[in-house]
Amino acid sequence: MVTAPDAAPADDPFGRPTSPWRLRLYTVIFESDTVAGRRFDLALIWLIIISVGAVMLDSFASVHTRWAGELQAVEWLLTGLFTAEYIARLLCVRRPARYARSFFGIVDLLAVLPTWAALFVPGLHALIDVRLLRLLRLFRILKLVAYVDEFAALGRALAASRRKILVFLSFVLLVVMVMGTLMYVVEGPANGFDNVPVSIYWAISTMTTVGFGDITPKTGLGRFIASCMMLIGWGTLAVPTGIVSAEFTALRMNPERLKSRACRACLSGGHLPAATFCSDCGARLPAHGE
Repeated sequence: MVTAPDAAPADDPFGRPTSPWRLRLYTVIFESDTVAGRRFDLALIWLIIISVGAVMLDSFASVHTRWAGELQAVEWLLTGLFTAEYIARLLCVRRPARYARSFFGIVDLLAVLPTWAALFVPGLHALIDVRLLRLLRLFRILKLVAYVDEFAALGRALAASRRKILVFLSFVLLVVMVMGTLMYVVEGPANGFDNVPVSIYWAISTMTTVGFGDITPKTGLGRFIASCMMLIGWGTLAVPTGIVSAEFTALRMNPERLKSRACRACLSGGHLPAATFCSDCGARLPAHGE
């Protein structure tokens, strides 16, 4: 009989259950290093893609007119499957309330809530457009984040560099406020810079090299300032890229931050990529790709 470890690892915030059937269900749903877990994740990815594709097709008037019944049937089938998945996740974790309040728990709920809400609240269309409920189903695409390792690596890199990015954004905010105020003084309402917030909007669109063209400087000094803003924008856009790239490099060079493998015998996770045996039970770990 498979038993769970006494204490869940640090990267397991919801807790492994002790009941055998719940533990096996937990292994399939949350342990992507197992064969069953990989198959479950792959099936979910295809279901999410099909669901999002159906929502997009339903937005075409011609397709909706001809295939409304079929698309609705597909939507209810997928809603039923995603609902069963959400319930299974709540059943197989030791702390279901914590999972329900987590990011992915909320995403899972949003993936099924619009369809059920339209069914149980017939007058919902009087409060909110039905098309908005259809668009809310696109939250299912966020579920893909949980099943692609690259998303997790990107999340770790962004989390590790959040303070540097915050400092960078603070600097950008300071620059656009100063330059926007300066442009308001130089150009004034006569050239479209009606107030300071509008001038700051121009500074943001110019510094990010978007340049919508709805507001443009007319004086020579204003054009010189705009040219400086554009040149600063080129260098500014490269800063966050370098910050995140440095964190990616640090993550790859420090294997302690890339723990992900799970033991098939005791189901404990968080083993190093180069580990051969489980640190909890001593069983041989599966090779990469098994």
